This record gives sequence, structure tokens and C-alpha cells, in this order.
Amino acid sequence: MIKEKNISATSKYIRISPTKVDVILKKIRGKTYKESLQILKYIPQKAGSIVWQTLYSAVCNATNNFNYQKEKLIITEAFVNQGPILKRMRPRAQGRAFVIQKKISHLTIRVCES
Repeated sequence: MIKEKNISATSKYIRISPTKVDVILKKIRGKTYKESLQILKYIPQKAGSIVWQTLYSAVCNATNNFNYQKEKLIITEAFVNQGPILKRMRPRAQGRAFVIQKKISHLTIRVCES
């Protein structure tokens, strides 16, 4: 029984909301490397470039460290976790203050050879 290796890449402390990144990850989850590059190439959101960088890093890890071929790689897992929240105060009327939460993400992409 041969166990497949999952090669991963992680980007931490990304200054973008996890929900915005997850919308992009849903589009590439389970696709091949070439298909996901075509999808990410035409996505207008800021999260698209961040996901592309992490995916490229995961594929480079697979090709350089494990001698896998780029054409055979499939995205097995792609998920985002919430990091720490930066809390900022926004002054409001009559001396009140509202809290603005600036969310931070941790992005992980795992690939394996088909």
C-alpha cells in the first residue's frame, strides 16, 4: 500500500478577510494545476493573486523537493483560517466609538500527484 504525499504551502498573516479568500478557493479546489492557473489568471479580486502565489509555492515545493511533474499535480486541499484580528476605533456621535475589525488570514494549499 503506497501512501500519497501531500505537499503543502502556507501563507500566514495575510491582510485580507478569510471569507473573501474562501470564495476564490472554492473555484480551484479539486482542479489540476493548469486549470487552476487559468481560473486565477482572470479573477479580478485581490485574493486571486495571493492564492496564486501560495499555489505556485506549493507546486515548486512538489517539483523541487519530490521531483513531481507540474502537469500531474492536483489540488487536494485548499483552506483558509482566521488569524488575529486588528481592532481599530472609529469615532461616532456623542463621544461614542465603534470598533472596526481588520481580519487576517492564514492560507494553506495542498497538492498531490494524480
